[in-house]
Amino acid sequence: MSLKVFKVLLSWFFLVGLCLPVSFNAGSNPYLLINQTWALSSESIPLTSNIFVDIAKRQNPAVVNVSVRAKREKTRRQFNKPRSPQFPPGSPGQGDQFRDFYDKFFRQQPPGSKPKAPRGGGSGSGFIIDVDGHILTNNHVVEGADEIIVILDDDKEYTAKLIGTDPKTDIALIKITQEKDKNKPFPFLSMGNSDKLEVGEWVLAIGNPFGLSHTVTVGVVSAKNRSINAGPYDEFIQTDASINPGNSGGPLMNIKGEVIGINTAIISGPSGGGNVGIGFAIPVNVAKSILTDLRENGKVTRGWLGVMIQKISPELAKSFSLKDNKGALVGDVIPDGPAFKAGIKRGDVIVQFNEREVTSVEQLPKIVAQTNPETDVKVVVIRDGVPLTLNVRIAVLKEGEQKLARQGIAEDPLGLQGQDITPELAQSMGLETEEGVLVSDVIAGQGAAEAGIKRGDVITEIDRKPVKNMTEYSHSLGIIKKGRTVLFLIRRGGTTIYIAVKIK
Repeated sequence: MSLKVFKVLLSWFFLVGLCLPVSFNAGSNPYLLINQTWALSSESIPLTSNIFVDIAKRQNPAVVNVSVRAKREKTRRQFNKPRSPQFPPGSPGQGDQFRDFYDKFFRQQPPGSKPKAPRGGGSGSGFIIDVDGHILTNNHVVEGADEIIVILDDDKEYTAKLIGTDPKTDIALIKITQEKDKNKPFPFLSMGNSDKLEVGEWVLAIGNPFGLSHTVTVGVVSAKNRSINAGPYDEFIQTDASINPGNSGGPLMNIKGEVIGINTAIISGPSGGGNVGIGFAIPVNVAKSILTDLRENGKVTRGWLGVMIQKISPELAKSFSLKDNKGALVGDVIPDGPAFKAGIKRGDVIVQFNEREVTSVEQLPKIVAQTNPETDVKVVVIRDGVPLTLNVRIAVLKEGEQKLARQGIAEDPLGLQGQDITPELAQSMGLETEEGVLVSDVIAGQGAAEAGIKRGDVITEIDRKPVKNMTEYSHSLGIIKKGRTVLFLIRRGGTTIYIAVKIK
């Protein structure tokens, strides 16, 4: 045998030796390598060829079409009212690209489709949560309705009554009404734990996009805790599962068929069309936390701390001698509020609330809101670099205090965040007085930034009237109508300048 032939045979045996084990394993179980490599959830549930088929068959009967009817005048005024949470200028969701699901239901239908939409109203989705026929949906789906119609998977139609609503989270609870002699248990969906969701986890959506009943789509969790500037409790699951106008209020489910979110909003394409792979769902744990209130009271009672708080920038962290920028900086304390009575002061940094760590300014309002009023909680603050534990009795958040619930993360038409000037800030920045409002942040592209206001500026006058603190600042802006140009006196370094800003 020649050396050349020997080398060929050796190479052949070597290749066979490599291929045989792989061929054997793949032949014995074609899914083995896939299942070992890819985990579909935090619990590593294996993907099978019919898993989504099984979920759709099991859960479809509990997903409903929610249609509303209203008087003609109310329909035009209420249901067609734009409801578009605002992204910062320049972001992908800015302007007309961002739509609530039902916003365009009335204007766009796919050619040849026959949506189940009632006269004089709109249509969305919902899902049954118990045998009695209670249904969760979006508040904007049923808001202003004179009559609510629910259509099940078998095309049976029922009227439903409104049990409770929470506009702050855009959640509503309705209930199917039946004749007494025809009562029967309804199919329902189980609610999972949205806190355990993982980015990349498979999810499935069922709803009525464009009125096309019980449409099933599949995708993954694209991101968690997404803020879209929709309100004080802004916390969304982002998904690429295809959802469109009409899906609003329908369930987003995990691989076990549990509801982990309520589909609520999308970013549409430049032409204002349907889904482009970016949709948002309310975490189901938000709904679970308010469900008892909706059932029993028809509305949600929330806790109130009574502080104005703000984000801690690196500059502020340095000024207050903080190790990092975690926590919520108290810019102001509401007189006679719970925080005031407990001894919380301006300049304190809240780092723990009721044994829960506070890592960001957005986190605190949600934790406080979920706390039952008249509950005593321990609040840990950093004051002058030293941790201090205070006992606070939480009060009821009243309607007139909703603006304060945003904790001074100011809904500012100028696109800036301001704060009171503490003695510490005045000293660290070399300011001669504590009067005025310190600009702690400016949003690019909005009025303040475009006019030339910068972080670190001190606002001392608005329309030639003195502004000594955040309270006076908010009051001055609150009485100014949109479209007006307002004159600001700014102290910057050792000089003062006037800046004109248009209120948009």
